[in-house]
Amino acid sequence: MLRTDFSDDAAWHAVCAASSAPSPEGFAAGLSFVSELRFAGLTIEEVMALAGSPRRSFVFVVDGVTVRDSEMPILVIDLRREPGRWFRVVPAWMWSVENNLSLANLDFANFADNVDPDGTFRGFG
Repeated sequence: MLRTDFSDDAAWHAVCAASSAPSPEGFAAGLSFVSELRFAGLTIEEVMALAGSPRRSFVFVVDGVTVRDSEMPILVIDLRREPGRWFRVVPAWMWSVENNLSLANLDFANFADNVDPDGTFRGFG
């Protein structure tokens, strides 16, 4: 998970904790946290360029929307199949997105096509 907004350290720590918390069934996202000022303010295009030839097919980003919104919706960017396509995920469903995309159980589109009208994934309805 890449931090691009440095306006609120407490919010960053809250997002990290919430997105790492296991589901009621015990599933948890396998996350690495990157918080370096050199990534401040990066756009989706800049994050994609930074990724280069990724080992992963997606990246999670904590941006200004994540920090300011009480739901802490984390940006998820497709790096491989439809580069630049994105959606947001609330921390409670981070485990589902990370686990299924990492294991290729589901495609990026399975999540991106099932977001609420505001572009945020809150689970399969």
